[in-house]
Amino acid sequence: MKRVAIIGSGVSACACGVALEEKGIDFTIFEKEASPGGKLLTESLDGFLVEGGPDSFLPEKYWTVDLIKKVGLEDELLCTNDEFKGTYIYSGGRLHRLPEGVMLMVPTMIMPLLKSNLISWPGKIRMGLEFFLPPKKDATDESLAQFVTRRLGKECLEKIAEPLVAGIHTSNPDNMSILAIFPRFVDMERKYGSLIKGMVAALKKLPAPDPSKKTMTYFMSLKGGMQQLTDRCIAIIGKERIKTGTEIQRVIKVRNGYRLVVNGGSGQMDLFGKKEEHFDEVVLTTPAYVTSGLVRDMDPELSERLLAMDWSSTATISIAFKKEDIRVKLPGFGFIVPKIENRRINATSWSSIKWSFRAPDDCLLLRSFVGGGHHEELLFEDDATLVGVVLQELRQIAGIDAKPIFSKVYRWVKGMPKYTVGHLERLAKLDELKGRHPGLHLIGCSYRGIGIGDCVKSGFDAASEIAKRRLSS
Repeated sequence: MKRVAIIGSGVSACACGVALEEKGIDFTIFEKEASPGGKLLTESLDGFLVEGGPDSFLPEKYWTVDLIKKVGLEDELLCTNDEFKGTYIYSGGRLHRLPEGVMLMVPTMIMPLLKSNLISWPGKIRMGLEFFLPPKKDATDESLAQFVTRRLGKECLEKIAEPLVAGIHTSNPDNMSILAIFPRFVDMERKYGSLIKGMVAALKKLPAPDPSKKTMTYFMSLKGGMQQLTDRCIAIIGKERIKTGTEIQRVIKVRNGYRLVVNGGSGQMDLFGKKEEHFDEVVLTTPAYVTSGLVRDMDPELSERLLAMDWSSTATISIAFKKEDIRVKLPGFGFIVPKIENRRINATSWSSIKWSFRAPDDCLLLRSFVGGGHHEELLFEDDATLVGVVLQELRQIAGIDAKPIFSKVYRWVKGMPKYTVGHLERLAKLDELKGRHPGLHLIGCSYRGIGIGDCVKSGFDAASEIAKRRLSS
């Protein structure tokens, strides 16, 4: 029977493992840390449920829901508390509600935009002109900044697109690839000649709600936090298949598969005293810069290409307060901050307002975001200093002037890939180089999407490829 090695144990690895388990294919997961799960990290602290990494997923990318159903967590799906729904943008010293009908950065309703004080009148007129502008004639890649400025104007870029989009992707809009990140918008421009026309058409095509299906909000989570997903995957896979505290140092191609040089765990010794394990196929879920080192001896050119990708570092800072100490109204689900405001935080989410089961009834839990190409130096301050920075920003932006009950800092150094202009071309070259090594699979957030759904899909796709190769051999 063919053996498969999966390097890393995040959600892409878990999805691949669950799919391989369904297909009856033997595999082993290797994780260098003491605990599996990757960036899906949830902690229960003094009655609070605190997310260190992602706190939600987009059900529109249905692969996550598919995985949740496969592992029996459908009853744990958690909707946002949409009675409090709303996104606010900090601009000019105050919080402005994102006008109703603005879908990411595209206005689909006239009156809410006209009534909003977020965008100036010249900026509103410029956004409206998008309806009449001709589409781009060629299919070359361009940056998010170029695309949005060309279609909707500079003010829309700076006050809406950059904080909404670049904040999620923790990257600079000046070099973010529009083809890699928002191919849907490029397709709208080509098909309809206008983003506004395309978005309105897409909204009209949305199916009516199906009362027989479980209710879904735009963002979804799990009652026990996002780590609940990887924990359940690992339980389904079986802990005996996961070797934690086992670092893979090299992947070496051999005549009948691949040899892993292992630091820790079991296996035969090579001439240098390193332990070895042999597998028919290898799935690398590690970040591209880690994968680069693993395959360097096997394929220097592939290694060099993998190392070329840029990465950003971020931190999440969760802070809890007593509700009675908060003397201001906290609007919507939280706020985002455009880079042009030159603040030291990027966004803050009112976690226990947005989600149930996150804090005791008399308390408030919030989560602020730092870094992502903007004041990344703050990540390397000590916890007390970083929390102090966040509290000062919250006081000046939202009027929160209260003593915290507790705080928790999570740092993700080089945790997010940057899909810069030309990403798809570089990806095609990686695929070409990887094609020289049948049975080698590269998955995870480095390649075809940073979201949980994208990572899950990459795991499912790798499992399908392995099953096809098994049938054809």
